[in-house]
Amino acid sequence: MASSPRLLTTLTQRAIGKHSATVIFMHGLGDTGAGWAPVAEDLKYHLPHVKFIFPNAPVQTVSLNFGMKMPSWYDIHSLDNIDQDQDEKGMLESSQKIMQIIREEVEVNQIPANRIAIGGFSQGCVMGLLTGLTSEYKFGGIVSLSGYIPLHNKIMNMATDSNKKTPIFWGHGDVDQIVLYEYGKRSVELLQKHKYDVRFHTYPRMAHSSCPQEIRDILSFLKEVLPPPPQEATTSTTTA
Repeated sequence: MASSPRLLTTLTQRAIGKHSATVIFMHGLGDTGAGWAPVAEDLKYHLPHVKFIFPNAPVQTVSLNFGMKMPSWYDIHSLDNIDQDQDEKGMLESSQKIMQIIREEVEVNQIPANRIAIGGFSQGCVMGLLTGLTSEYKFGGIVSLSGYIPLHNKIMNMATDSNKKTPIFWGHGDVDQIVLYEYGKRSVELLQKHKYDVRFHTYPRMAHSSCPQEIRDILSFLKEVLPPPPQEATTSTTTA
């Protein structure tokens, strides 16, 4: 009898107001959810209705780093050619675990899928895209930072129609030497070719990291795709 995949641990920043939307964001290779938690601390006062969930990747060996064990969503053999030798099995297993978190938000916490945004940075970006493109849930938005599209040669055959019109924020630094800017640009072009709603943001002189302008742009995006419910927006305007 097959065992169910082990649940991921998470770091959660609860909504400071009435919870009506959720952001699920995956960290990059070797990091943990705690690495991105400060961003939620900065954004929570602008998005009081939003809960932030930062899942922790399982610890496993990574071929790119000489077999060292570290938090990783899947194995990486090389970043010299992202179109080849991708760990499809590992990607799909992690995506399944991320879907467990999403299902809990929808089924237990009663947050509609279109009030959930998913995404991530670098390796986490890959997982956010894989989960978003193949899910039957229609999400409010997808945030893709400094990453690339997974399973390039087959992803469009795996994709559902659920998120064909879902807004995708894509941010990438033009001097990224880890996940090359060109990889992000090619990924965006593939999505645009298949009529996805991608907003591509280039950040000059930004390496494999984030920057204050990118965080401000993400905030604007989240305000657009996960606005407060009408009654909350009215109350905020009245009391301002």
